[in-house]
Amino acid sequence: MKVYTTDKIRNVVILGHGGSGKTSLVEAMCFQSGLISRMGKIGDGSTVSDFTKEEQKRTISIKTSLVPVEWNDHKINILDTPGFFDFVGEVEEAMSVADGAVIVISGKAGIEAGTEKAWDLCEKYHLPRMFFVTDMDMDVSYHQIIEDLIGRYGKKIAPFNMPLREGSELVGYVNVIQQKAFRFKEKNVEPCDVPDYSKKYLGEYHTTLMEAVAETSEEFMERFFAGEEFSETEIREAVRLSILDDTIVPVEMGSGTAAHCVYNLLDDIIKYMPAVESRKVSGINMTTSEIFEANFDVLKPKTAFVFKTIVDPFLGRYSLIKIRSGIFKTDDVVYNASTESEFKIGKLYIMQGNKASEISELHAGDLGAVAKLNDVKTCDTLSTKTTPVQYPKQDISTPYTYLRYRAVNKGDIDKIAQAMAKITAEDLTFRTVNDAVNGQLLIYGMGDMHLDVVQSILKNEYKVDIKVEKPKVAFRETIKKNSDVEHKYKKQTGGHGQYGHVKIKFAPTGDFSTPYVFDQKVVGGSVPKNYFPAVEKGIAESTARGPLAAYPVVGVQATLYDGSYHPVDSSEIAFKTAAKMAFKKGFMEATPVLLEPIVTLKVIVPDTYTGDVMGDLTKRRGRVLGMNPAASGKQVIEAEVPQMELFDYCTGLRSMTGGRGEYSYEFARYEQAPSDVQSKEVEARAEKAAAGFAEE
Repeated sequence: MKVYTTDKIRNVVILGHGGSGKTSLVEAMCFQSGLISRMGKIGDGSTVSDFTKEEQKRTISIKTSLVPVEWNDHKINILDTPGFFDFVGEVEEAMSVADGAVIVISGKAGIEAGTEKAWDLCEKYHLPRMFFVTDMDMDVSYHQIIEDLIGRYGKKIAPFNMPLREGSELVGYVNVIQQKAFRFKEKNVEPCDVPDYSKKYLGEYHTTLMEAVAETSEEFMERFFAGEEFSETEIREAVRLSILDDTIVPVEMGSGTAAHCVYNLLDDIIKYMPAVESRKVSGINMTTSEIFEANFDVLKPKTAFVFKTIVDPFLGRYSLIKIRSGIFKTDDVVYNASTESEFKIGKLYIMQGNKASEISELHAGDLGAVAKLNDVKTCDTLSTKTTPVQYPKQDISTPYTYLRYRAVNKGDIDKIAQAMAKITAEDLTFRTVNDAVNGQLLIYGMGDMHLDVVQSILKNEYKVDIKVEKPKVAFRETIKKNSDVEHKYKKQTGGHGQYGHVKIKFAPTGDFSTPYVFDQKVVGGSVPKNYFPAVEKGIAESTARGPLAAYPVVGVQATLYDGSYHPVDSSEIAFKTAAKMAFKKGFMEATPVLLEPIVTLKVIVPDTYTGDVMGDLTKRRGRVLGMNPAASGKQVIEAEVPQMELFDYCTGLRSMTGGRGEYSYEFARYEQAPSDVQSKEVEARAEKAAAGFAEE
């Protein structure tokens, strides 16, 4: 592929619900543009963009694929994204570098939750967009989909073409702007008459489009009311401007599997989607702390943003970049402000699915890749040392679904850690946590499917196996009443013995942020001062694993007020042991209770689902705090819920809302757990104690 200048580049993200036909459409675009000579099939695992073994096995997109194609002396960088919500991080990475979007709708399924989410993402990132209705080679109603789109998004919806059918077979299309019909003839088309059954809807769609054109200027408005016709050139220019300011959203139709009307889409991406140079972007000059207005200007110092990392056991490591200013060339020396390091980038590549091809240079606005830069991470900025620039990081979703994991083979622990580090570098929505307090290792993801895919990748690509289970809840233990206990530790084994005697009062502090508070009120030297630290150490060690259910202890006041010692047999170990025994006894006598973590939950759902969601939260022992309106007819429900009740909330919320609900939460405080929860945990602890706590 040749080098393209900034004005000849279009960066387009393909969005839509899972299974709507995005990958098939991208395959048709590759075929139509001549990148491939034969179209692959998803079922065969032979498409350009779904190239990983996991994608081929599951026949879904899991990763965002970059596929540049050439069309009419332009370069279109296609970003094929997953439609399943578990892989939203991949979509967000693509959105951060796209300049326009094509939202794919299946003609069979119509508007789905993924369609709405795609629209919302375009609103968030201020991206011009168009719809492409696929599966039109089947007997489906295009007019109904148009009506549904207008009902949801208003009169900005503007059909650009319509299906031409013979029976239920798609044989051509009607161009709404030109008001002409065309019939397919092999890879080309030939003009034909507009059939009578199409004229009614053609008139409606053309009038709607002309009204939108008229609103672009006063002159056009006057001409429209005077009954004058606009030229095709005037219409297309007015439409282009309206698409860029989001007052018109075109709708096109065709078939990805049959590659029908795909050339219209390619043409219109070049005609109507924004050129890179029309977009604005800025960062911070790290030397001067001034704003660096990059704006994809080739004359400014070179900068590039790393929007994605590929770490593959077979492909190697690639950092995918978008050039935001200047021109990058092979063997350029660049500077990474995040690591304050300067290095040579080596060769430049363009990625076409899993195929990397060398290229001599990349101009501002283009997407490409550099290889084997192990210290470069996603969201880093590559610039020059004389003009070190840092761009804002991507806005990536936070994962809330988590599982506990263990190595099937304990000898693989290090290999698993290394493999997970590579997956984490590639996938910003996957995280690992060493929960040392509760003695467990956790993996976080965007949903059950996401974590299942990670397990499969570990097993099939990195040859290590893990088993997952429900994680332990981060319970805490405390006391509600006071107690006064003593313990005398006395041991004689020949020679020096062991002797430590303490009297300690225990009381609740009410402060669950600290394990304990230690104080001493010893008078008369009954316990020498040099043993006070040993007593406190015994208390501290005891709080790590509470006597009630082996959870960490919080909110306990321990006051040493009396005791005794032996001038020969007393030691720090003896007093520490005595304190630990006293703690166990005093804690259990002071009405011990289990505390559970409470989180503040925010759920964003369409109005129609608020009743179901609030009812479900009540079943989960939640307390609804309030409800506030949000954009696009949605509501934000705020509630406080025990964290243990949210273990399967991702799946439950998606089921209730058809995938339209979103949620987030953060820790709020600890509260006393209900008696049934406490008794269940105490019983489980007793069973583990009987087994000697062989495995936590």
